[in-house]
Amino acid sequence: MKILVTGAAGFIGFHTAKALMGRGDEVVGFDNVNDYYDPTLKEARLAELARLSHNSLGAWTFVRGDVADEHLVSRLFAAHRFDRVVHLAAQAGVRYSLENPGAYVHSNLVGFTNILEACRHASVPHLTYASTSSVYGGNTKLPFSEHDGVDHPLQFYAATKRANELMAHSYSHLFRLPTTGLRFFTVYGPWGRPDMALFVFTKANLAGEPIRLFNNGFHTRDFTYVDDIVEGVVRASDQIAESDGSLNSAASDPSRSSAPFRVFNIGNGQPVALADYIAAIEAATGRTSIRELVPLQPGDIPDTFADVSALEKAVEYRPATPVTEGVAHFVDWYRRYYSV
Repeated sequence: MKILVTGAAGFIGFHTAKALMGRGDEVVGFDNVNDYYDPTLKEARLAELARLSHNSLGAWTFVRGDVADEHLVSRLFAAHRFDRVVHLAAQAGVRYSLENPGAYVHSNLVGFTNILEACRHASVPHLTYASTSSVYGGNTKLPFSEHDGVDHPLQFYAATKRANELMAHSYSHLFRLPTTGLRFFTVYGPWGRPDMALFVFTKANLAGEPIRLFNNGFHTRDFTYVDDIVEGVVRASDQIAESDGSLNSAASDPSRSSAPFRVFNIGNGQPVALADYIAAIEAATGRTSIRELVPLQPGDIPDTFADVSALEKAVEYRPATPVTEGVAHFVDWYRRYYSV
């Protein structure tokens, strides 16, 4: 198939493009390579994809551009007929949304509208897009389930991602555009983002600097290894969303619809205490961490835990990589990449 992967220079986009090429798909990557974090890392990912394309079954083409540029997105869809669109481009980061909400409007709302419109007019068979576990916001019932309401976001980032789910549903309903939203739970692994906990903690550990533990370290997170995320993304993209003909309109369920629309959690389904996550880093580096306890940050969710039964039922897959194994892979990559 010919598949568009937006955000291809990003963490998950890079790994997704790599997996699709590896199985023989023709991948068109699209990314503006912005400076939210070190563009050098993004360029290195793109260079790795170009290198891998020579040994992969599938082809690789990269287009540099912004999803918020309506005319450029239209030209992209006019130049290619995509069998699938995997939309992973977004302004990420929970805390940054407190400082610069406009960036989230630009990428997550305007950009997503452009992708929806382009998919609609090009009659794309299936759009799969990234949502986030942050949409669960103020929910306290664990594990988090797609069948529960998610109308109490704790930060603007989560609000824009929940908006994406609602926007997708409207296009699925009005134009019968099949859409699948994927709520990612704390993704980690090689080539990860420098603003994510594993990257920050590993860097501090190896440098002998303190690790700041928010909420005094009393967090649990459903850490999910990136290869598991990608497997879920690819399987969900392959299986085109269909209408739920058995839907009872009197029973409100945000994950189901009479439109060709779906939402799934992708998480490990096994929450890990922050202390155990740090212990996995220490085991991989062979160094003890210095810990600095600090209060809960505005917008943070104390605990996350994914119910992944719907994903498993739909695509016959559930993530399973243990944190000790995944963290070790990241530390190995980090030491090689940064020559530590």
